[in-house]
Order: sequence, then structure tokens, then C-alpha cells
Amino acid sequence: QVRLQESGPGLVEPSATLTLTCTVLGASIQSAGYYWNWIRQSPEKGLEWVGYLNWDGVDLYQPSLEKRSFLSRDTSKNQFTLQLNSAIPEDTAVYFCARLRSSGGNSYEYDYWGQGTQVTVAS
Repeated sequence: QVRLQESGPGLVEPSATLTLTCTVLGASIQSAGYYWNWIRQSPEKGLEWVGYLNWDGVDLYQPSLEKRSFLSRDTSKNQFTLQLNSAIPEDTAVYFCARLRSSGGNSYEYDYWGQGTQVTVAS
């Protein structure tokens, strides 16, 4: 069974770097055809996709966050990490990591999610 587990600080000061790590169990982040995503949820914006790394390590970001975001991975630990620079209060949200896969044709689905971790940006 595939499991994803987010970890990181619950409180980040404004202008600091928010760093979250997702540890994947039961599947390799290098397996072809899978995309490893960060998604966040807040009352103000609802669900917002942040970005992904694919199995080859190719990254893609939400355009509004691209200048502040960086995704990386540690294949030896089967983890991928989100860094969000210059944190602002509007980055306060529950952050989820999730796996995206093709479900046939041009359709994709998120088949596994982490439980989510609350991050608050405040001084």
C-alpha cells in the first residue's frame, strides 16, 4: 500500500523559507508515469495546486508561486521537498502531498494523498 507523509514546521515567520518534505512508502518516486505533487488548502482560496516533480525529476509550478517555489527530491530516502521562499501570511494553509497518475487517455487522477500538515505564517 502506498503512503505519503508530510513533515515540516507548523509555524513559519514572514519572509522566511517554508520547507516541507513528503516521505513516500510503498512506491518509488522514480517509477515511470507518476507525478508527485504539493497541494494546499485554505479557507480563503480552497484547494490550490502548488507544483509537482515527475518520475524523472522534471518540475512544474503554479505560475503565481513559481518565482518563490522550488521542488527537489532525495531518491535515496524516497522523499520530495517543497521550498517556498519569502513566506507571507497568505501561504498559511494545510499542505498535502499527493500522487498523480494517468487513468487512461488524457485523464489523470490523484490516487494517494498524505494526511496534510498545517502551516501558519506568522510572527
